Amino acid sequence: RAKTKAAYRLFEHKAVKMDTLLAAHYQSTMERIAREKIPVVLAVQDTTSFNYDTHAEMEGLGPINTHVDGAQGILMHGTMAYTTQGTAMGLVDVQVWARDPKQFGKSAKRYQRPIEQKESYKWLKSFQGAARLQRQLGSATTVVSVGDREADIYELFLLAQKDPFNPKLLVRAESDRRIQDTNMCLWQYMESQPLAGERLLRIPRRNGRAARDARLEIRFAQVELRAPKHKPTLGPLTVWAVYVTEVHAPSPKEAVEWMLLTTLEVNDFEGALEKIDWYKKRWGIEEYHRTIKSVCRIESRQLGDRTVWENCLAIDLVVAWRIEHIKKFSRESPQAPCTVAFDEKEWQALFVLRNPAQPRPSIAPSMHQMTRWTAELGGFLGGKNENPGSTTLGRGLQHLHDILIGVSLAEQLHSK
Repeated sequence: RAKTKAAYRLFEHKAVKMDTLLAAHYQSTMERIAREKIPVVLAVQDTTSFNYDTHAEMEGLGPINTHVDGAQGILMHGTMAYTTQGTAMGLVDVQVWARDPKQFGKSAKRYQRPIEQKESYKWLKSFQGAARLQRQLGSATTVVSVGDREADIYELFLLAQKDPFNPKLLVRAESDRRIQDTNMCLWQYMESQPLAGERLLRIPRRNGRAARDARLEIRFAQVELRAPKHKPTLGPLTVWAVYVTEVHAPSPKEAVEWMLLTTLEVNDFEGALEKIDWYKKRWGIEEYHRTIKSVCRIESRQLGDRTVWENCLAIDLVVAWRIEHIKKFSRESPQAPCTVAFDEKEWQALFVLRNPAQPRPSIAPSMHQMTRWTAELGGFLGGKNENPGSTTLGRGLQHLHDILIGVSLAEQLHSK
């Protein structure tokens, strides 16, 4: 009870804001990347919604779907830094807002408003967060901002190319834009390009569909896109396109088809494969959003005040990041020392719990071993070749925290 009241006092304090709570984490993200000397960082951005339709007391809610009288909640657009292997290195930017119901039904006037007054400006603002990270890291690291089809915004590409020191951009295209000085549009033009090669892609299980291998045909080319017809003054845009199509798909609905646009040069088949692999890492942020909801259970928080909720969300965001970081790092670098993600008291306490008759070792166990031990505290029963997921790992970290409290109490009793 005392700890709960202390948490409420922290969240309710007038000097405490979400950006303030996350500032130290943003700094740690940069320092972590710099310390590891990571050459390429993928700044993946995506939007998720938190449904509070059953929380009548929550203030400052808005529609979270296409109907003004539909589910009510709050939207979040986050940017997570990943290695090219898919390990989450930390958050770069977080935006939280609620839609104004009065703005619904005004889509016909969207072309008349500047980009800064639209919800889609979130993509540009996130890119600015990635640009801040790029300036901090310098030329030793290349930051690549990655987005799905919703990020196919002409102004975003113009922003990326405005400064040569800005991050690069990798986005899945949605608009079939005209190719400058031709009568062809993007899809038709890329279909006419020679086949560069094929590759197999493992499609993970999602939305009730089983995981499968997809055979992909790959084409790439440099393209000059014509400015949108309602914004002709923006001028043409030169980017590289990588077109991915699946052959012999189980059904047309399931067939993989990606049109990737990037400000990175793509000069050969290997370069095209690299951009495809980088875009695949975007799925990591969807797993992160599920962890916030299913493990941290942010949608179950009974907090009526919007500022209090945002401060609580800031803590949950960092907790969810740690879970995802440990989960993925233990898979990518299983033999690395666990001290990369666990402190000395954590691994020693868990080692003693697992091996009470053995002396404490001077060398820390591996990330693989420590991660499995932690997940087993949370109910992980997987075999030797199975990896723990976010749920059991999250529960295990909670139990590990309880164990450390017990160790601390034992030390205090022993000293008296």
